[in-house]
Amino acid sequence: MRTRRGLSYPIEAAVNACDRGAGKRKTTTYCKRREPDFAAGEHLVRRKKTRLISTQKTGGTDSFDSLPDDLVISILCKLSSSASCPTDFINVSLTCKRLNGLGLHPLVLAKASPKTFAVKAKNWSDSAHRFLKLFADAGNVEACYTLGMIRFYCLQNRGSGASLMAKAAISSYAPALYSLAVIQFNGSGGSKSDKDLRAGVALCARAAFLGHIDALRELGHCLQDGYGVRQNVTEGRRFLVQANARELAFVLSKPNSGLPARTWLTWNPHAYSNHRHLTGNGPNGCPLLSDFGCNVPAPESHPASRFMTEWFATRGGSAGCGLRLCSHIGCGRSETRKHEFRRCSVCGAVNYCSRACQALDWKLRHKEECAPAERWVDEGDGDGDEGGVDGDDDDVMIES
Repeated sequence: MRTRRGLSYPIEAAVNACDRGAGKRKTTTYCKRREPDFAAGEHLVRRKKTRLISTQKTGGTDSFDSLPDDLVISILCKLSSSASCPTDFINVSLTCKRLNGLGLHPLVLAKASPKTFAVKAKNWSDSAHRFLKLFADAGNVEACYTLGMIRFYCLQNRGSGASLMAKAAISSYAPALYSLAVIQFNGSGGSKSDKDLRAGVALCARAAFLGHIDALRELGHCLQDGYGVRQNVTEGRRFLVQANARELAFVLSKPNSGLPARTWLTWNPHAYSNHRHLTGNGPNGCPLLSDFGCNVPAPESHPASRFMTEWFATRGGSAGCGLRLCSHIGCGRSETRKHEFRRCSVCGAVNYCSRACQALDWKLRHKEECAPAERWVDEGDGDGDEGGVDGDDDDVMIES
């Protein structure tokens, strides 16, 4: 029974009233419709909720629920591939349960850009590790390479890191191929006897075929010096010129690069006073023929390199246990054993993991700082170039 205001009497009182008015006749139909043991206030709240839900349903429909999953996944793929930071992707995933579930679809994670999972070293944690692993498990080659570099150099998990880099290399990802070549050239993760120069040259050639500038430059030096391959100075010079041309074209192709022509068309021999093999073209020679390339801005470092640079910077700029870092500020690689990297043949004050890092660092700063030294020997080393610790030699990197 209801009052004029719409309220209902308690069910027991309503049944008693019916019994008194109808001669104790049972209203079985009315009692079956009502649920027993409900107070008047609780019943009122339930009616209001029902009325509110019915009003929402009749007032308008939710179009998002009617969208097919394939369309939502396609939109999320566009978002993950164009996100500028992890927050852009995470905020959308937290909007509702459906977006959270579809945001973890392998297709969405596989197409994510490096900025989507770019984690800073100061924010590294187990949660960040799992977040990056989600993208790697989905087959994202950028994530495989980034997580592989972090595990190999920062977390010192050599086997897992090399496996992830190899997974990216199988998908013809040029930076992963080049990083594996550097590992083979240096014997990283093992002893000096684990160096495999031929494997390094093969990986470098594959990365160079894909257009990787550092791999082209490294392969050119290998051919010039006969390092891991039969010496061919002419072919090596061709690869160096191709690397310099690609580097220049990459900078000029950028919108608003603001690079004046005179900064790279002129050749300054005084900047290369320590250069042992000048091109012979005189002061007006073309810098494309230089071993170090044109005087153009350095390319942007890979997110993995930036992470490693920040990681070791927060730990005092050292990998610990007497291990050195590559002197190129945009590299971030560290030694995995003592005296793994090669030193500058002129000053001996800097060391590099590869010839590509040497060329980039020379243009950025080292050509202004490099000065010949009469003799440089590491602490506890023997004479000459033998910087032996655990039987490893401290190789010399010639400025060529």
